Amino acid sequence: MIQLFFSATQYAAATVTAAIRAGRFGPRDGVRRVLVVSDTAAVPEVGTPLDRMAGFEKLRPEFDEVRSWNEFISPHHPAGWSPRAQDAPLWEKAVRLAWDLGDEPVEIACESIQANPSRAVADIFADSPIHVYADGLMSYGPTRNRLPHGLSSRIVRVLHLDLVPGLRPMLLSEYGVRPETVPNEAIVDVLAQIGESGAGLLAERLPAGAPPTAVLLGQYLSAIDLITQDEEERLHLRMLRAAARAGHRDVLFKPHPSAPAAYDESLEVAARELGVRLTVLNEPVLAETVFAFLKPKLVIGCFSTALMTAAAFYGIPVARVGTELLLDRITPYENSNRIPLTVIDAALPDAERADPITPLELDVLAEELTPLVRAVGYCMQSRRHHALREEAATWLTAHLAEYGRYFKRRRLTSLRLPGGAPVRAEALRRHPVVRQAVRRLRA
Repeated sequence: MIQLFFSATQYAAATVTAAIRAGRFGPRDGVRRVLVVSDTAAVPEVGTPLDRMAGFEKLRPEFDEVRSWNEFISPHHPAGWSPRAQDAPLWEKAVRLAWDLGDEPVEIACESIQANPSRAVADIFADSPIHVYADGLMSYGPTRNRLPHGLSSRIVRVLHLDLVPGLRPMLLSEYGVRPETVPNEAIVDVLAQIGESGAGLLAERLPAGAPPTAVLLGQYLSAIDLITQDEEERLHLRMLRAAARAGHRDVLFKPHPSAPAAYDESLEVAARELGVRLTVLNEPVLAETVFAFLKPKLVIGCFSTALMTAAAFYGIPVARVGTELLLDRITPYENSNRIPLTVIDAALPDAERADPITPLELDVLAEELTPLVRAVGYCMQSRRHHALREEAATWLTAHLAEYGRYFKRRRLTSLRLPGGAPVRAEALRRHPVVRQAVRRLRA
């Protein structure tokens, strides 16, 4: 048996390594494990491949080989290329020949199955079982795109991090795919090993006498067109002011790797005005390494998954800033970021208002979040989750006044759910679908 593990980021590789060490992929005897790395950045040529990053040597022993998907399909870009249907068998032969896979049966473990390169690999190995793994909060939301039966029927399970204990993922649930957790102890151990080199870098980079007590997380939301660069810059300033308001005078800002340097400059100016010593960490260090090394008293962000890893893995108090703006702006309603945004907004205190900020009570979060996430998930993908309609309608009737910010009136109206506008007869008569149905009946 050959197991192919596809990873595009260091965090993804850490997740799948933790799953392997926790026994989620069975014993190693008689199995050949191949890690296939890819870089889906806009210009991957200028980036550092996953297998050359600091800390990768801690993951390497779990795999017999490491291959590069970018090199194999060059000059195609891994995020935009997939084989034509008639060419898929030829590509399978090419992969088997290039990587010396022979005729052995293949299992695939990959990330987002709706997008390339995962979708391309699934099409090439058209008879192979697929294990989907998710390392973020998106696993709690519905599947973004419809999958053909030939693909969905091969998905064995969804492996996910248990960031909100008791909250069951909706990802691929419409196809009957079962979720399975990766133990927190396993992923924390892997992250600690990866972070050893990063910890040394942090020790050199940060002041020894007064280390930062608060960490700010940047996401570069303007890159995915959720807000503008100016708005994101102001969002970071709000995070800094919230940290200063909470009494922190030594703050670390961890920007997104793709964020422009102008963000750092504006923060530094604001920090001087607030009397805060600011450290901007541009080095490629995982946020979890920062949490483990610094043990900060507060982590502030917008809706980054790292907020939940700080709370679930390290017990650090966390808070949010700016989620109300994103809830208003995020489009379309089916946007996969809606569920992470909803979870963070509902679960975390507002850093600009809450005082004091204490660690999350994770054990009780699922009770509040489960009906909310299922209702939002139904509104996002109602056609694929018909069974949730009655549950969503009942819950909205009782709780819409409290949770109305997570729902758009237009969406509730189109789904005929509580909170929507009444449908007037004249508007209904003018609706093109209704007019077409009437013409058919008359004919």
